[in-house]
Amino acid sequence: MMRIDLITGVPDLISSPLNTSILKRAQDKKKIELFIHNLRDYAFNKHKQIDDKPFGGGPGMVLKPEPFFECIGKLQQERKYDHIIFTTPKGKIFNQKVANRFSLAENIIIIAGHYKDVDDRVRESFATEEISIGNFVLTGGELPALIIIDAVVRLLPGVLNDSEAALDDSFQDGEIVEAPYFTRPAEYRGMKVPEVLLSGNEKEIKKWKEEQSRILTEKWKNLNK
Repeated sequence: MMRIDLITGVPDLISSPLNTSILKRAQDKKKIELFIHNLRDYAFNKHKQIDDKPFGGGPGMVLKPEPFFECIGKLQQERKYDHIIFTTPKGKIFNQKVANRFSLAENIIIIAGHYKDVDDRVRESFATEEISIGNFVLTGGELPALIIIDAVVRLLPGVLNDSEAALDDSFQDGEIVEAPYFTRPAEYRGMKVPEVLLSGNEKEIKKWKEEQSRILTEKWKNLNK
């Protein structure tokens, strides 16, 4: 069973998504354990302060190092972690290849920053992976953490009902986009499902899907140049 520990200063932002849909199913099936750690539980002063002004000046607030050191130190005393992921726009862009690699781990910590940044001593001391979900900035690392968790958990054996569903996903075999999907009704508001998909001819269907995948992959590459 995989275990993921998510460290955040705003647990309410992520508690609901982690207990919904496939992520809830994965926990119910005992395929994964998800634990949310509230930084304020590890704050030193009576006000449960977890942020402060940055040295050297500048706008915004920075998350203090002490709560992270206390929380991660406690977790590391209890078990060994394969990855300690630090969500940051400065990190490696997350993709399917990275998700596949993370899915092989047994224990993972995800550090979700918030506000302006996290005291860099946290990154220096603990981060084994620095991950970004794109070249843009969010209010915090909680949403990237959820994306990482969702992408990883759905790859675990037995989580999805169809054992092959994850293997057929876009980008699972490199930079290749899936062919489009259709379902009933065969015609809706004048829009018809391609005849080949209704033919029952597996050879022709496979050929059509490969061609559509090629077309959509080229379109995706042109959009992302």
